Amino acid sequence: MAIHKFAGLIKAGQSVPFYGDGSTERDYTYIDDIIDGVTKAIDWVSEGSGKYEIFNLGESNTVSLSRMVRTLEDTLNKKAVLNKLPLQPGDVNRTFADISKAKKILGYNPQTDFAGGIRKFAEWLGGYHDFSLSIISCVSLFRSWLCRGRLPAG
Repeated sequence: MAIHKFAGLIKAGQSVPFYGDGSTERDYTYIDDIIDGVTKAIDWVSEGSGKYEIFNLGESNTVSLSRMVRTLEDTLNKKAVLNKLPLQPGDVNRTFADISKAKKILGYNPQTDFAGGIRKFAEWLGGYHDFSLSIISCVSLFRSWLCRGRLPAG
């Protein structure tokens, strides 16, 4: 969620909330890897009755806030405007998924590294953004034609 929010703010030239000194770390996981893990868990449960376990799915590799922002800047080719703020009360320095059980039982093994996931996300965001603008432009044109009481000739 932070990646999507930060990318949008960077692209728009708006300030990015930057809590603390940038050393907090999170375990970012690309969506395709999570889908793979969930699918493997469904398959595992389907193989027998009465089976249940709790699995952690993630990348199991932490990335600092500073590195996350730098990677977004590099990928989007735009410098972030940082709004430096104190750490939020209750925030933790590091989150990390222990995926050893999912690896052992499910064969879960995330394939997309952080930088690769950011590149894929930026490609998706660019296409989604362009698509959204195209739809908005078409709707605006259509409304203007309707307001004039006619559609364009041709």
